[in-house]
Amino acid sequence: MFLSRIVLRDLDSVDSPAPMASSKKVVTRDEWERKLRDVKIRKEDMNRLVMNFLVTEGFVDAADKFRIESGTQPDVDLTTITDRMEVKRAVQSGNVQEAIEKINDLNPTILDTNPQLYFHLQQQKLIELIRAGKINEALEFAQEELAPRGEENIAFLEEIEKTVALLVFEDIKNCPYGELLDVSQRLKTASEVNAAILTSQSHEKDPKLPSILKMLIWTQNQLDEKAAYPRINNFATATLEDPAI
Repeated sequence: MFLSRIVLRDLDSVDSPAPMASSKKVVTRDEWERKLRDVKIRKEDMNRLVMNFLVTEGFVDAADKFRIESGTQPDVDLTTITDRMEVKRAVQSGNVQEAIEKINDLNPTILDTNPQLYFHLQQQKLIELIRAGKINEALEFAQEELAPRGEENIAFLEEIEKTVALLVFEDIKNCPYGELLDVSQRLKTASEVNAAILTSQSHEKDPKLPSILKMLIWTQNQLDEKAAYPRINNFATATLEDPAI
């Protein structure tokens, strides 16, 4: 990423053997690797990126081992990661009430100050009742717990209507909102919970590495318009591939 931005900045000064027919400049592998060697990145910064990823994604054991091996200190108490992951797993397994109780044990202000999150948890609880075939309980829960919130918020009302629609169809495959019963819906709610807990701990809700990868992709796309250069196409291996000339 840093290298691509440098080349974008000073592309006019790059010595290239010959311009392409499209007037793009050609950056040879030797020139590219020389510039790569000139980019200085501190090991401490790389370690912090790794720790940020491990903490945000909840890999508590790996974060602890990395702390010991690299001397990089996490910006949160690692014991809170275990608690956060227990909440996340509860939502992912459909135990919404358990998740709510664990969130309140962690920090009762999270749900008090985030009505949208609390609504989505209640909505997920309704979905789980429908999934279990507890129709009467689901209707009662929707009327007593969700309907009042729908009266206060039109967006909530729309979500309630979509969820209750699951009760109308005997075959969920025919319901336009059947995806609410997919595992992906649980994962979506769990991700929202995870982000809220991280925010309450003054930690970024998303790891930095994916954002850096997106920036790399954007930078390469910008550079593609101006030059042919050794490009990274496989981000799993980060292998440089020579340009097709």
